[in-house]
Amino acid sequence: MSQSNPDAPGEPAAPVKYDLTTLAARAGEEARPNRAAALVEPIYQSTVYAFADLDDLDRAMSGEDPASFYYRNGTPNAATLERALATLEGTGAALVAGSGMAAISAALLGVLKAGDHVITDARVYGVTYALLAEEFPRLGIEVSFVDACDLNEVEDAFRPNTRVVHVESLTNPLLTVPDVPALARLAHERGALLSVDNTFASPAVFRPAEHGADLVTHSVSKYLSGHSTAFGGVLCASPELVALARTRLLRLGGTISAFDAWMTMQGLKTLGLRMRAHSGNAQAVADVLVNHPRVKAVYHPGLSDHPQFHLAMDLFPQGFGGMLSADIEDAPRFVKALAGRIPLAPSLADVITTLSWPWGTSHRPLPEPERRRLGITPNLLRLSIGIEDIGDLLGDFEAALDA
Repeated sequence: MSQSNPDAPGEPAAPVKYDLTTLAARAGEEARPNRAAALVEPIYQSTVYAFADLDDLDRAMSGEDPASFYYRNGTPNAATLERALATLEGTGAALVAGSGMAAISAALLGVLKAGDHVITDARVYGVTYALLAEEFPRLGIEVSFVDACDLNEVEDAFRPNTRVVHVESLTNPLLTVPDVPALARLAHERGALLSVDNTFASPAVFRPAEHGADLVTHSVSKYLSGHSTAFGGVLCASPELVALARTRLLRLGGTISAFDAWMTMQGLKTLGLRMRAHSGNAQAVADVLVNHPRVKAVYHPGLSDHPQFHLAMDLFPQGFGGMLSADIEDAPRFVKALAGRIPLAPSLADVITTLSWPWGTSHRPLPEPERRRLGITPNLLRLSIGIEDIGDLLGDFEAALDA
């Protein structure tokens, strides 16, 4: 950490600049009352709060006083998590929601109306694809799907009514890397906002707001909580954009539970440590798999043949997180060979390594021709690499491939 002018008389000390590992361990709780009473924030499970008088209640309803008054509007646990995530993503505010999809929906619906147009990467998560392709047109919102890694294609898709460009910082499941700074410039020059789903990366390895993104979303059940025990989503943005999204979220009822917010805070404290281990292990697994004769292709930004390798090295100097995908010869047999060592589980970002099958899970909502066009085949497996000993992990994978 650094601090300027520590001995200058009569001058307040400059704010201390902490590493993300320190921020993750401490952020959010500095504003919590009664810190001396409990080292860890308690769970506030009450669904409603009592007020001293009408003025007290009015202050809460108007937003002047951050006190909670009704569960759907938020809880002290949710407020703590919002402060922490706004700090980690480097935005002015945050809004936590009941799921990642609730956060994305609230973020986009907060700034869109009937007659508006959205440009989105065709490679987005399958349920996000379904939301944009099926639900938004029912609301009168037009959507164009593009290759977000082709800036010319993105530029050609702009219309006078384009309001948002939506991408993922690392796409699910093929780990392509859109040029977020360039997309932010394109969007802002045309009066649009850039929305980035940062779930695969986490703020420990990439902060989209620092590169021009206006709306940053996560499924907090992934790396932010990190243990497959909490469920929720978050939008990190300016206070003005968060306020718009919060109005939509409250009306749609996408509240995160106090327990899920509390559990996420417990996992968040080790985010920096976990992401270093995830990133190192995933790189090592990718380096081994890419040279194995039974592996047809490996998708990981840290491999030199990745189409956005140089961009990825520039944007992700701290590593790429724990995700990679591989096209495996006889994938069903490979999955069976790993049984008892690495589970097949349709999610990601646990501290243990898991496998997923995008063809039949995350991207099932996409039409089969679209899945194949994007490179999602029945033999493609998504690997969420955990924090285990790397020698043990490599031994598991090599034994399964040789079986």
